[in-house]
Amino acid sequence: MRRRGALWFWVFVGPFALGLALFTYVPLLWSVALSFFDARNTVTPTDFVGPANYTAVLGDDGFTDSLRTFLVFTAFIVPVTYVFSLSLALMVNRVRRARAFFRSVFFLPAACSYVVAALIWKMSLFSGVRFGLANTVLGWFGEDPVAWLATPDPPWYWLVIVTVRLWLQTGFYMILFLAGLQRIDPVLYEAAAVDGARPGWTVLRHITLPQLRATSVAVLLLLVVGAFQAFDEFYNLLSDARGYPPYARPPLVYLYYTALGQGQNLGFGSAGAVILALVVAVVTAGQARWLKPGRTDGDG
Repeated sequence: MRRRGALWFWVFVGPFALGLALFTYVPLLWSVALSFFDARNTVTPTDFVGPANYTAVLGDDGFTDSLRTFLVFTAFIVPVTYVFSLSLALMVNRVRRARAFFRSVFFLPAACSYVVAALIWKMSLFSGVRFGLANTVLGWFGEDPVAWLATPDPPWYWLVIVTVRLWLQTGFYMILFLAGLQRIDPVLYEAAAVDGARPGWTVLRHITLPQLRATSVAVLLLLVVGAFQAFDEFYNLLSDARGYPPYARPPLVYLYYTALGQGQNLGFGSAGAVILALVVAVVTAGQARWLKPGRTDGDG
């Protein structure tokens, strides 16, 4: 029986483990190996250059600019998504009828492709011509059309990028907050009402948010990691037949053009990817340690 159990374990787990190894771990290890070679237009290089690629990446203005783009994007998207998703979760949790309907409606955008959503935002909502929805609304008030994605000063493209990401991911994090809200013991709210606590901000601050601390930490970690991985919306919103503009290049877009662009410097791009992965790991670990997921305000 024990042998049969082990056999069925590998029947079900084996294909997944094999696919994970072939398509995740092997490419990851090969990318680390490429970062120590002069790999131009080839994935089987022979010229070992040691840490030269890492030195070149860290000294490259394009890479440091991409990290600044990430910081700006994170400063916008993380707090806004957190507030919107928590607000939606609080509202849906208070609904007594058709809760499943509202939960499904708000979650539905999470099932949409980032590419499709970016093209809708680019061609229909924020088109640079006067027929885009945003420019049509501006026209009602006598304002001139705005080239939302083609004007770096003022940087209106941030409005487009942040709103499309916000629409896509708010529903997903709302579900996480809903799960956290449903785990809170109603007795806490009843005790607060008996003690005279006012419903609203007081209850939210002293009961709801402390009880949601673990969920909040998980949401913030996922938001920061997701911001590091931003690619689809930037690439599909800002690139055109002429290529990608010199502004608003997040790290993955920069590395994409470095490794797969005209030069195809795979060693340089792999070194940048390793550095980016290390940055993500350090930021995630530091954030988790600072926020302390298992702790609430009532702990000593």
